Amino acid sequence: MDPLLEQLLAGFVDESQEIYERVTRSLMELEKSPAQGPSFDELARGLHTLKGSAATLGLEELADFAHRMEDVILPLRGSAKPLPAAVADAVLKSLDVWMARLRAIAAKGELPELGPSLVLLEKVKPAGAGTAKKKNGAGKNGKGRTAPEMPAASAPPPPEVAPAQAPAFSPAEPAPAPAAPDEAQGDSWRVTTRQVIALLHEVERLREVRLRVEERRRELEKAILQLDRLGIQAETAEARALLLGVRRSLGADGEEAADIVVAMEEGLKAISTMPVRTVLDPLRRAVRDLCKATGKQAKLAVVGAEVSLDRRVIEQLRGPLIHLVRNAVDHGLEMPEVREARGKHPEGALTIRVEQQGNMLFIEVGDDGAGLDLEQIREAALRRALVAPEELANMSTQQLHQLIFRPGFSTRTEATEFSGRGVGLDVVRNQIQALQGHVEVQSVAGQGARFVLTLPADLGSSPVLVVRCGEHQLGIPMAAVESSRAARSKDLRVGRSRVQLDHREQLIPVQDLGAVVGLRQPEVPADGQPLLILQAQGRRLALSVDEVLGDRELVIRPLPADVRELPAYQGAATLARGELVLILRPDFLVSSERRAESGLASTRRALVVDDSLTARALHRTALETGGYLVHTASNGRQALEQLRHSAYDVMVCDIGMDEMDGYELTAAVRQRAETDSMPILLVSARDSDSDRQRGMAVGADGFLTKKECVSGRLLSEVSTVIARRKGAA
Repeated sequence: MDPLLEQLLAGFVDESQEIYERVTRSLMELEKSPAQGPSFDELARGLHTLKGSAATLGLEELADFAHRMEDVILPLRGSAKPLPAAVADAVLKSLDVWMARLRAIAAKGELPELGPSLVLLEKVKPAGAGTAKKKNGAGKNGKGRTAPEMPAASAPPPPEVAPAQAPAFSPAEPAPAPAAPDEAQGDSWRVTTRQVIALLHEVERLREVRLRVEERRRELEKAILQLDRLGIQAETAEARALLLGVRRSLGADGEEAADIVVAMEEGLKAISTMPVRTVLDPLRRAVRDLCKATGKQAKLAVVGAEVSLDRRVIEQLRGPLIHLVRNAVDHGLEMPEVREARGKHPEGALTIRVEQQGNMLFIEVGDDGAGLDLEQIREAALRRALVAPEELANMSTQQLHQLIFRPGFSTRTEATEFSGRGVGLDVVRNQIQALQGHVEVQSVAGQGARFVLTLPADLGSSPVLVVRCGEHQLGIPMAAVESSRAARSKDLRVGRSRVQLDHREQLIPVQDLGAVVGLRQPEVPADGQPLLILQAQGRRLALSVDEVLGDRELVIRPLPADVRELPAYQGAATLARGELVLILRPDFLVSSERRAESGLASTRRALVVDDSLTARALHRTALETGGYLVHTASNGRQALEQLRHSAYDVMVCDIGMDEMDGYELTAAVRQRAETDSMPILLVSARDSDSDRQRGMAVGADGFLTKKECVSGRLLSEVSTVIARRKGAA
């Protein structure tokens, strides 16, 4: 090959891998639908691009091979019938060989034979379809998006056709053309996982430095504010100008540090992780081929395929997942006629669900088949002498389920192409244990079985939808978000005790996120307010939030041990600029309707307003010990917003806040008819008679210093101001 074209070969391998995956999906869709429409166009365009690009690089044999596949497919265009199964089989197998040969060319390895595939294509070619004269020319190959970097084994060909990784080039080669960017000899470095994790820790340190810079900038702002209160004086003008310059510089430096954190995180993520879909997508093909061979029908659904994991973990999960899927089709799902006789759909349902909670990964492989047969398990254990008869008789259901992971176990009496050799689930368990994980099995007779893999995820991230609720940012796993929409009064059904949404001709409950997590009283969504349609555990819920900030790929860390048992949260993550985001549990959210009434039953409610997170936490803890339902606000603007929607028995407010201080907030509250009689307790860092007098002048009912609050007087003083206000009334 010409050296210039050889340099383009690695890019062509990646491009072809992406086309291969699209064409494979289209072929499987066209097996069940007429040979026309977007799927057929995608199929024809993909084959044509493979042919043209191969010809451009001088790979004439591959170009001719793709042309032969076109000869089989194109005569069927516009047919009202699905693609014949024999045609789909032949083209899929030929695509496997085509990709294997391309990788072998790139790696300068042994080339697979094309002859058997050409014979197979000739057998299934439609009658009367001749071989059109092939034009020498390039296909449209300049517009494609570069495929994500992935190992060769992500395609489903068997190992003898497509090795898991192409062999590396010899250093003696004059102009090596790598099979994939990360395999290049002279253009890459070998690093250990420990080194990557160490870099991630350094990124966390850099994020902390950035937060400290931001804190220093805020301290400077306070100093400048103090100077401004002194008035414009010649003695302070120079110092003020200098401080303003330092503040601007610190702000710019903080933003640059945040950008560096984002870039480093993205770079490390690209190096060390890849999405789980690179393992899960090829399983659709495996299910399809196994169904063809066994006469069964099945459809594979995948949830959470965009979760990114450590590349090493991804590769080691490939084998266990293939075993579990093959086991589900071969052992779990019944034949179509048997399923119909049992009142099931003839097509079985296979589900793979991936979820990351903190630094733990959960992968569930389930089916709606016959479930585990305990009698067959007992018979197989006795037949293969895996357990003594007396021990077997005393085993619980869960212990019997664990027998299927024993080496040599199989309920088949004769070996078939797919099972019966006693090698399978024991391999699954061993490989998961090698990853420091474990496997659980749950089964209900006649309804199906679920295998749950649990393993640590040191590296990786999950797609999370970040939303705002009051002053707080919260995250919801994207796997649970079905859709989003704006609230409209015509679609809401507001009752005395609940709100429902007319969504796609169904009434589903509506919950306010602020109320669910205890930040405020329940509110009816306003027109235009975002609603998230969530689905988890077979339940659907419309969740109202204040603002949708967007989806993010976040590394979810576990909560500290002392709060890890909180039922609402599965972990926490940090955004690029240091903002903490608590990640909510979807199952907690969808079950929130049952807890709504208990939240509404409380009659003692307090609003705490303070720009200090520590002070808010302190006041909230003290008031909650006295039986109050406490909501918080970090400034006067948020407090007024809360008061527009909720009623409170008392407001505890700090005096020294930016934008609107406690005096101004108290005066604004007293001007509103709805809140003019609400007891207000002001809190100040200073113990000054002038502060007390000014507070009483604007309408406050009491005054405490921060020191008095710490000493435990807050709760008693709150009771005093409430009683005083009631007595005055």
